Amino acid sequence: MKKINEICCIGAGYVGGPTMSVIASQCPEINVTVVDINQERIDAWNDADLNRLPIYEPGLKEIVAQSRGRNLFFSTEIDKAIDKAQMIFISVNTPTKTYGKGKGQAADLKYIELCARNIARVAKNDKIVVEKSTLPVRTAQAIKNILQNTGNEVSFEILSNPEFLAEGTAINDLLNADRVLIGGDETPSGQMAKEALSGVYEHWLPKEKILLTNVWSSELSKLVANAFLAQRVSSINSISALCEKTDANVQEVSKAIGFDSRIGPKFLQSSVGFGGSCFQKDILNLVYIARSYGLNEVANYWEQVILINDYQKQRFADNIVTSLYNTVSGKKIIFYGWAFKKDTNDTRESAAIYVADALLEEKAEIVVYDPKVSEKRIYADLDYLNTREPTENRRLLKVVKEPIEATKEAHAIAILTEWDEFKNYDWKCIFHSMLKPAFIFDGRRLLDTEKMNEIGFKYYKIGES
Repeated sequence: MKKINEICCIGAGYVGGPTMSVIASQCPEINVTVVDINQERIDAWNDADLNRLPIYEPGLKEIVAQSRGRNLFFSTEIDKAIDKAQMIFISVNTPTKTYGKGKGQAADLKYIELCARNIARVAKNDKIVVEKSTLPVRTAQAIKNILQNTGNEVSFEILSNPEFLAEGTAINDLLNADRVLIGGDETPSGQMAKEALSGVYEHWLPKEKILLTNVWSSELSKLVANAFLAQRVSSINSISALCEKTDANVQEVSKAIGFDSRIGPKFLQSSVGFGGSCFQKDILNLVYIARSYGLNEVANYWEQVILINDYQKQRFADNIVTSLYNTVSGKKIIFYGWAFKKDTNDTRESAAIYVADALLEEKAEIVVYDPKVSEKRIYADLDYLNTREPTENRRLLKVVKEPIEATKEAHAIAILTEWDEFKNYDWKCIFHSMLKPAFIFDGRRLLDTEKMNEIGFKYYKIGES
């Protein structure tokens, strides 16, 4: 296999942008071009002001600054980039289907298929195609069928290279990955393609961290890893409800079980529920695949992880309503945080969206502050649910830039993202500007219970009675 010196990535989103930026920074001899049909997004990646990159990730702007214009390029000229590349990463969106067979569970592969057809149409010489989006098992086969029936006499090797990035720490996760998974055919040409991709990662990662598998194992490992992580979150969240009824403290329970070396301490923080683009989508995919093979007990088992997560969000919203004397109609409730977790501006499946939706149904007046999420994004998230007219969402929910000022005459504050800055606010000042009794609903267990009670707040923290 000749050395790779031209890479193209289709899709300039949360996976494609950071991954390709790191590859470019670590492999100066490889030209990396990231392409996307969305002109606005590409313009943002090319913006001279690095604070205006379309994605916020700690460390990302420094890495982009280092390589952009040297061996890292962002463009809308998709065909040109495909033609030049020896290796093409497909990193487009694979949302859960909202229609037809598999609605609400199966991944929608429309964008993946369009990519494959585009590659097939343009390619004049052999290519390695790498699926980097989160995909259901057996997608590689679908891509292969499309590519190999083009009649162009071009040969393609399809690899599965799932990403294991956690948003908010994506750059560090790429530079210091626990493992890199590369799945491909067990044929000589498949082996060569896997080694070519491994060679890219070996610029900065030790070879023993790069696992070469068959393509099905690689695809399924991605879904299973996320399912296991999400399962831990749902497990501790189910216990948080029990803690509130029994005077136990979920943090003490987490700590106690986390000391067991077989269990370990990670992913045992109770909260208002998990969000993000992968956990829910990947579990629903697992459920769909299991059902399609008639494995209903397996499907039911994993579906329960999602149901507990939905229950946790609903329980949090219900608790706000009952604590505020069974009505929030016309009451001003401040949301601190909209992103699904701190250090990212990603809001996909964020708990805040669903808690807001439940409270808006009760005619609450919500005021949102998030340090990194735009007003446009917040309204788009609510409108997407189609629960009410967009004009109604804008009437009942306002987005502000001043978090402290917003609390004037508020009935309650709900903390929905664990941004560090919230810990350092002048909570005494906030207490004085709110209506009394002043409530705080801490969905992220961020603040100090004793301190909040001392100030005079009616303070509720998930997992404590």
